[in-house]
Amino acid sequence: MATMKTAAILVAMLGLAGCNTISGAGKDVSSAGQAVTKAAKPVH
Repeated sequence: MATMKTAAILVAMLGLAGCNTISGAGKDVSSAGQAVTKAAKPVH
């Protein structure tokens, strides 16, 4: 029984870590897109 609880906790922790990683990657991509947009405006 304790093994099942431990396994469930580990799976939950990995899932939460994955969400944070994906969220961070999304923010990085968004920042890069904003930088490109700002750089492109003066060219017009």
